[in-house]
Amino acid sequence: MNPPKAGERIHRGEMTRRDFLWLVSAAGSAAAVPALSGCAAHPVTGRQMLVGLSEEQELGLDRQRSPHQISRDFGATRDPGLNRYAAEVGSSLSSRSHRPAVPYSFRVVNANYINAYAFPGGTIAATRGILLEMQSEAEFAALMGHEIGHVNARHSAQSAGQGLLAQIAVAGVAIAAGASERSAAYAPLIQIAGTVGASALLASYSRENEREADGLGMEYMTRAGYSPDGMVGLMGVLVRQSRHKPGMLDTMFSSHPVSSERLASMQADAAGRYAGFRAGGLGRERYMDRTAGLRSLKPAIEEQQKGERLMARKSLGEAEAHFAAALQAAPDDYTGLCLMARCQVAQRRYERARVYAAQARQIYPGEPQAMQLSGVARMALKDYPAAYQEFDAYERALPGDANAAFLKGVSLEAMQNRPAAAREYQRYLRVVQSGSQARHAATRLRDWGYAK
Repeated sequence: MNPPKAGERIHRGEMTRRDFLWLVSAAGSAAAVPALSGCAAHPVTGRQMLVGLSEEQELGLDRQRSPHQISRDFGATRDPGLNRYAAEVGSSLSSRSHRPAVPYSFRVVNANYINAYAFPGGTIAATRGILLEMQSEAEFAALMGHEIGHVNARHSAQSAGQGLLAQIAVAGVAIAAGASERSAAYAPLIQIAGTVGASALLASYSRENEREADGLGMEYMTRAGYSPDGMVGLMGVLVRQSRHKPGMLDTMFSSHPVSSERLASMQADAAGRYAGFRAGGLGRERYMDRTAGLRSLKPAIEEQQKGERLMARKSLGEAEAHFAAALQAAPDDYTGLCLMARCQVAQRRYERARVYAAQARQIYPGEPQAMQLSGVARMALKDYPAAYQEFDAYERALPGDANAAFLKGVSLEAMQNRPAAAREYQRYLRVVQSGSQARHAATRLRDWGYAK
């Protein structure tokens, strides 16, 4: 007799490890693709440019997708002073930019990789990983100015458009399809709660875009009273890190390619057209003072970075040791708890994963990643009612993730609640029409008589 297929086992409330890993492979959230908007005046140069998004669509894309990216990065830091500092520096620059009326927001997110990113409607974030690498407020201002430059020049509208929204729709599917059977133990967790940075959701900028953002960033920071040497320092940090910690810069390079040529260009500008501003402040002491709390976590963050690199290389036991060391140094660090929970699921230690996810939820109650991790662990433990509650809480905290509807449907199906499961599958299929999850949902609806 042939063994029952995955759907049949789920329907009976049973689940093998292979079934579980298949189920938690996240499907990408689809988005409607707008028509090309045509030509518009470049906000900085005034020249005509071909854009793929209207300004209203840029704002809508920002509202829709930025909360998901920020959550993937384990949310905004729980240090309110650090977020206020980011807002102070960012607002000082944006008010002097070419588009001061854009509804900018600035924050530091809890991810460890080295990057910063801007959504086209003005949501700008820097990871705690990159803040630890910088040495002055002028470097931080250069980073914020660069991102503001991308928003001001409408680079997402130029390079994104239909391609960006299609990328959003297929990013999750592409990652899941690329996972080998050998890596199946942990790839779905990386997909669900992932460390994939902004490049999975944001446009990849051209070299011309990057050079323009560099120039605008230097213009805005010098207008705000900073020395242009801050931009030179930032570029130097990134070039050095590309040699010493290339793994932590993968996302940065995919969305913001850094090169020695860009460093040389900024050095020339600082010594040339902006030479008169070199007496401006660097703000070293102020930066060190305002980031002191974050810097106290540096030993834990460095252990987490090592663990993340080892997880990517499938060395789960070694990764766990580094995550444990990180938690010993910072027991209440939300990112560390989530990473350890993910590592435990990868090793099929689901009860341990549940415990770590519960700790993370208690520390940062409103942040959705721990909710989703808890649901994953509970699903693996076959506690389907509790899993459903976690996925429902996740979706309420972070609306718009189609995969939440799918996982809620799976939980309800395992609980033998066909009508409710069917409603979730129908909701999922209104957004996602392809991939193995969509096929499962469609098959269930046909088998149960809800669809032809």
